[in-house]
Amino acid sequence: MTTSKLRWGILGCAAIAKGSFIPGVRLSRTGFIQAIASRNFDKAKETAKAFDIPTYYGSYAELLEDKDIDAVYIPLPNHLHTEWTIRAAAAGKHVLCEKPIALNAAEALRMVEECEKAKVCLAEAFMFRHHPRYQIMKELIESGEIGELRNIHGTYTYNHADKKGNVRFKRAMGGGSIYDIGCYPINAARFILGQEPVAATVQAFFSPDHDDVDMMATGLIEFPNNVALSFDCSMWASPRNTLEILGTTGRIQAHSAFVSRPNPSSHFFIINVKEMREMVVPYENPYALQADDFAYGVWGVKPPRFEPMDSVRSMRVIDACLKSARENIRVSIESE
Repeated sequence: MTTSKLRWGILGCAAIAKGSFIPGVRLSRTGFIQAIASRNFDKAKETAKAFDIPTYYGSYAELLEDKDIDAVYIPLPNHLHTEWTIRAAAAGKHVLCEKPIALNAAEALRMVEECEKAKVCLAEAFMFRHHPRYQIMKELIESGEIGELRNIHGTYTYNHADKKGNVRFKRAMGGGSIYDIGCYPINAARFILGQEPVAATVQAFFSPDHDDVDMMATGLIEFPNNVALSFDCSMWASPRNTLEILGTTGRIQAHSAFVSRPNPSSHFFIINVKEMREMVVPYENPYALQADDFAYGVWGVKPPRFEPMDSVRSMRVIDACLKSARENIRVSIESE
């Protein structure tokens, strides 16, 4: 059954909700922000007024009781994703949960199972993969545009090391660069290759000044057919945000690879021995595209682009990366 708009509730007043998700839903064809909740009633009220949201609550549980909400977006700290996804499912709400979906694959699988039991949709908010340039890049590779694929290299770094109160620097809350941003090149490589990796080897810098989370990590993710993803991610380094896909006769380079803004991130470059040409992709807000894909899945208009089990597979890779970094070993990744 379809309705004119999917009515969203937001659990928490996180910066990503205010700066990206709410504007994205408002640009979507399908969504409407019905309510927002915070553990601080005044904060919820202030945010609701700032964004013209009709309803606000001083607790997440109250929002889940609201019968005028169809789906919830969860931008809470990582360690709260499992609890509130399961509680939302039990309340009959469909769930879009921020990345990483959980702290490990076992939690992610439990979330998938509980949502299936409650007959609600579940998706992980990797918005970048909804941008059309990723599908275009994948099709170019499959067409042989850059020859036989040899390697993918991704970077995602920034420097917020001075903000020591940030949840990203709290180990028990799911802090660390692999959880926060290393997951992006990992997810991109899985999407581009259409395969699951077989092993991970990661070296990381764990900072005692930041609750021993990985402030910098460099990894090698092995895929079948002798192709690998090399990546680095950091919360204490000069900013970078790139993806390079290397083939035998050319390569694809994307700048601002995981954060999409109208310019210049809606383009990428194809480079070979004869030329470098720019591929300009008409800009579309990836948060709006993500919201529409989710709504169509809820309404049964068409299947979602990414099934819930994709998130479990993603977490298996992250589990392997963290184990490798902590124990200084190569870790095999289990298959289904």
